[in-house]
Amino acid sequence: MVSTNKSFSIADYVVFSLVLIISAGIGVFYGCTGGRQRTAREFLMADRQMSVLPVTLSMVASFMSAIMLLGTPAEMYIYGTEYMLIFLAYVLVAPVAAFLYTPVFYRLKLTSAYEYFEIRFKNKIVRIAGCCTYIIQMIMYMAIVLYAPSLALNAVTGFSVWGAVFSVGCVCTFYTTLGGMKAVMWTDVFQIIMMVCGLMAVLIQGLIDHGGFSNIIEKAREGGRLHFIDLDPDPSSRHTLWSLTIGALFMWLAINGTNQSQVQRAMTCPSLKKAQLSVVLNSPCLIVLLLLTSFCGLAMYAEFGQCDPLVTKRIHASDQLLPLYVMEALSHAPGVPGLFIACLFSGTLSTISSGLNSLAAVTIEDIIKSGWNPDLSEEKGARYSKVIAFGYGVIMMCLTVLASQMGAVLQAALALFGVIGGPILGIFSLGIFFPSANWKGCLAGLIVSFSIQAWVGLGATLVRPVYPKPFLSVAECFNSTIVYNATALLTNSTAVELTKDSSFLGRIYSLSYLWYTLMAVVNVIVVGLIVSYITGPMKPADVDPRTICNICDVICPCFPESLRRPFRHQSRKSQTVVPDDDDRGKTIALMDSGRAASKQNT
Repeated sequence: MVSTNKSFSIADYVVFSLVLIISAGIGVFYGCTGGRQRTAREFLMADRQMSVLPVTLSMVASFMSAIMLLGTPAEMYIYGTEYMLIFLAYVLVAPVAAFLYTPVFYRLKLTSAYEYFEIRFKNKIVRIAGCCTYIIQMIMYMAIVLYAPSLALNAVTGFSVWGAVFSVGCVCTFYTTLGGMKAVMWTDVFQIIMMVCGLMAVLIQGLIDHGGFSNIIEKAREGGRLHFIDLDPDPSSRHTLWSLTIGALFMWLAINGTNQSQVQRAMTCPSLKKAQLSVVLNSPCLIVLLLLTSFCGLAMYAEFGQCDPLVTKRIHASDQLLPLYVMEALSHAPGVPGLFIACLFSGTLSTISSGLNSLAAVTIEDIIKSGWNPDLSEEKGARYSKVIAFGYGVIMMCLTVLASQMGAVLQAALALFGVIGGPILGIFSLGIFFPSANWKGCLAGLIVSFSIQAWVGLGATLVRPVYPKPFLSVAECFNSTIVYNATALLTNSTAVELTKDSSFLGRIYSLSYLWYTLMAVVNVIVVGLIVSYITGPMKPADVDPRTICNICDVICPCFPESLRRPFRHQSRKSQTVVPDDDDRGKTIALMDSGRAASKQNT
């Protein structure tokens, strides 16, 4: 093996600095041009005039930056290729999010997705509850995103993890106050290009070092990493065909369908068709990144598979595997390691800045304008947004300590979306697809579902269930002391895996994180419908038809009219949305009975 005593060269520092300067420069540019982010509409919604390309790539970058770069190759290395089947969920989630959820939000011209609840249920309590749940989720997610590349920088250069957390967190917080949504999206475009370039450099070098794809695949097969389909119906199995399709479908629907950060991006498009196209194109981009990161993981196994750096204690976390590989395989190419680390931090800058922007949006719209100051002007809204974003940035840096205790970043991030994002998806689905649900049922479903998910998620974090994994070899370690210590560690880890907790609580805590979201959605809908019918379901006349999605109209328009009639008489009423953002959400129902009758006859 190549020596691990590698460090950044001058060229690496130059490339690293240039990439970050360009990213920050985009923010400065949009902070000094156009309207200079002086209105809330421009700062939060980019004047609703963004094209499909930046919106699509920004959606990809928001939740697949440093997390995917570090987590997916480590997943391939430790557990094998079965995780690649999640591409099926990517394919399935695109039409569901684009045609069932996005039209509802777009018809209402929302800035905050949680405005939906007040329009749908005629009640502010559910709106505030959903907003607060999202705030908790996003702050914790950003803490994970901030911690991941800081850990990578520590593995590569020895720079303090917490020094990196503090410095990068400060840069992100400052950068967010300058460029607004336009800068966030165009920085995401630059980030994706850098991510692809960095991954291609790693993959090409791996192919050169190991003689092509066939040799890499053969080494993965010999090491037990090459397996795809597991039909085990046991929900405690970490990855199976069922969890990677059905479970992951709901997990990604919580991200692409109802997450404020994604909804806010879709709402920046000038038309519904462009918004839907952006959501649909998100999936093939995710698949490309999935394949690149997965093959990088296999190349990494071909390099380290016979002298595992985790077992030999050369590194201390699986998320340091790829940075270690970059330094060992690419250190001979000046500037390439710097480019790769810059990719991680460029992604972090964009992800955190977009998260802070979305948090500012929900705080302004759902808390301040909804209660304290309904008449807040656009200029004051922009100033308040910047101050609020700064405050959330400080909180995020403090919570990074918690993120450091959550284990592998990929599983931690996805589990977080199941625990917190799942109940949010549940209450949106309850409102959109079940017209009889009322606000009491929605609130009860959210509370019960969130409580159950928090219990299961916390239990899994504390108990740390052990999942079987392929053997980690030390056969080619040249130091006899390392071989002896590594063999002892392997023996001990095997003994732990043989003592799996089979008790009821053990089985609950061992539930695959991919099922968290589906479980949360089911809990919300079941509890929500029961409570709604007990307390009195909503009447059709009280429900705004724009807030309902008739699935039969979308999926099977050829079905008989009798199956597609829910709220059809109300949807015949022409609804006009006042275009001024200050009056957004206020509608004038034009009751032209003659026109409605003629349309029905037609």
